Amino acid sequence: MNGLETTTDDSTDSRADADPQPESAAAGRRPGLALTRFFAELPGLIIVALVLAFLLKTFVIQAFYIPSASMEPTLQVGDRVLVTKLAYLYREPERGEIVVFREEEVGPTTQGNIVGDTVRSFASGLGLIQPLERDFIKRIIGLPGDEVEMRGGVVLINGDPLPESLMSDGGYLAERDLNDFGPVTVEADHYFVMGDNRPNSSDSRFSLGQIDADQLLGRAFVTIWPIDGAGSLPIAEYEE
Repeated sequence: MNGLETTTDDSTDSRADADPQPESAAAGRRPGLALTRFFAELPGLIIVALVLAFLLKTFVIQAFYIPSASMEPTLQVGDRVLVTKLAYLYREPERGEIVVFREEEVGPTTQGNIVGDTVRSFASGLGLIQPLERDFIKRIIGLPGDEVEMRGGVVLINGDPLPESLMSDGGYLAERDLNDFGPVTVEADHYFVMGDNRPNSSDSRFSLGQIDADQLLGRAFVTIWPIDGAGSLPIAEYEE
């Protein structure tokens, strides 16, 4: 009995001593296998990320770069804003909102470099560079059916003064433009837009004309850059 027990114990100890060797070898191989699998799956992960980014940019939200001073003091050159493309799915645009829209009949801006155009499109969607297309950002002043005019720097909507004020008085105007304009009637499904920097804004008073609802890309709702200037872009409230 003692001999059998001794033999059994010895064989058990021998197996116990041998078992860690294959486990140790397998453990050494796992990091290499994981790394190989990661690089094998990386192209697929990149494609999925690009598709998601494209869908997000196309249908939900997009960053835009501010290229000009037409919206000062509200937005400065080089600022980045986020625009929601879902804002007008369930309601109409409102007076006082800051919107981004695309110029009609924009011709091609690049020549056949599909890779370069794709990279640039994604970069513009992140607000890192100016977009390929000509996009504009302004404030909605006139709604469909409104009669819009300017007299002595004051905007009149259907004959009534629009209660706008200068930044120094808590408003959004850089300064008043004393050049008279109108009156004009805003067409159906169109919007009359102006920049907050009235004397230095090309808007619906000039070359841009009235903006078709189909040109609207969405509502700018927050500034994300520079960091110290980040914050919401609320809809201006007017007394009706």
